[in-house]
Amino acid sequence: MTLPKNRFKQWLGESRVPVGTWLMTASPNVAEAIGFAGFDYVVLDMEHVPVDVPQAIAIMQAVAGTPADLVVRLPWNDPVMVKRVLDSGAQTLMFPYIQNAEEARQAVASTRYPGRGFRGVAAVHRGSRYGMVKDYLKEADREIGVILQLETPEAVAALPEIAEVEGVDALFIGPGDLSAAMDRIGEIRHPEVQDAIGEAVAACRARDLPCGIVGADPALVGEYIAKGFAFVAIGSDMSLMMSRAQEYLAALRGEADTQENSGVY
Repeated sequence: MTLPKNRFKQWLGESRVPVGTWLMTASPNVAEAIGFAGFDYVVLDMEHVPVDVPQAIAIMQAVAGTPADLVVRLPWNDPVMVKRVLDSGAQTLMFPYIQNAEEARQAVASTRYPGRGFRGVAAVHRGSRYGMVKDYLKEADREIGVILQLETPEAVAALPEIAEVEGVDALFIGPGDLSAAMDRIGEIRHPEVQDAIGEAVAACRARDLPCGIVGADPALVGEYIAKGFAFVAIGSDMSLMMSRAQEYLAALRGEADTQENSGVY
């Protein structure tokens, strides 16, 4: 048995823009349904959702039977969690709140076996197909994807140094935290925030490094694609459900939808 190719990493080298969404419900059934909806990838959020490793495995198993690929956003840049999630079968990891090149190097090293990093060695786990991928220890590094989230002005300022770290496959701009760090919490569409986002993606494009972002609605995500983002996400399973529920209720009650979408997903 051979190690499966990392589809998400392959897509990053293509001209089309992969479109994904977030998984916030912590439900394997919902994750499976979203995986069949037509998204290229889905992001299992372990940072803001109370999902532990056994629950994450159930969601990985659910998504594995769909056309969508899976990205796991870790709770933190924690080598122990990285090891457990990789052994559980994840191939593409998103690290939140990376602030500088040193943190970026630690993130990458935690995903690599000794020689290139310090990932702990175990032979029989879900990642190696329970030992059936005979060359897993030699091949695993090649198929691991590392996405680093930049979520503050300081992180964006350090982007040139972070982008030079070997093993970084893509960066991801976190618009919610970036706006908060700019004293514009909840104001993702504010010109100052959008200017900072535009400068970040331009810096990535100048270095030929894929950059991603998430937005709340098609209009905003369309603007991000126009700015040059290499991959995008729209909303989440929870936000899609809640917005549809509010839309139907407003229609039945004859109410106008007066809620202003701030860009929060």
